[in-house]
Amino acid sequence: MAPAADRGHAVLTDIQEGAMAESYTGEAYCVKCKEKREFTGEVKVSDSGRRMAKGTCPVCGTTVNRILGKA
Repeated sequence: MAPAADRGHAVLTDIQEGAMAESYTGEAYCVKCKEKREFTGEVKVSDSGRRMAKGTCPVCGTTVNRILGKA
C-alpha cells in the first residue's frame, strides 16, 4: 500500500453563498485506459453513505471514481 502522502488529498473550497465543496486530487483507475491516472474532482456522498471522488480522466475523458470512505 502507498504511503498516505502518495494517496491524494481532499481540500475544501469556497463556492457561492458561503457553501463549501470538497475537491480531491489524487489517483484513480481508468477502466477505459486500464491504468491509474492523476485527476482532480469533486467529493460526493453516495446513497450508501460513502464519500467518493468523481472526476474525468485527463487522457481519454472517461469519468473516474475513487471511494474515499465513510462520510
